[in-house]
Amino acid sequence: MGSFYEKYGGEETISKVVDYFYGLVLADDTVNHFFKNTDMEKQRKHQTKFISYALGGPNQYTGQSMAKAHEGMNLQPVHFDAIVNHLRAALTHFGVSQSDIADALSKVEALREDILYK
Repeated sequence: MGSFYEKYGGEETISKVVDYFYGLVLADDTVNHFFKNTDMEKQRKHQTKFISYALGGPNQYTGQSMAKAHEGMNLQPVHFDAIVNHLRAALTHFGVSQSDIADALSKVEALREDILYK
């Protein structure tokens, strides 16, 4: 069957998921303030490469470690959970199966300790 990345159409599809995901994130007052000074075009490209790699695509991610990227943000569980819920909604919107969503979110969940309270 190939990786999740191949199964759902590679980076082109992931890019659409990321665009939809950030639409949800930027509409959510729980987390949108974290992005108020962010170049969202750059952020979308960066996140597309990161998510592509996390889901079995090629490693084109050249960003900082998760801990370094979130340093000084003091993200709390409520923020992490909001992001996870928006990612779940975006993947659902694009017809990803529930089992594949669960697999993808387990990979995201593994990053929790590297992201929170930094």
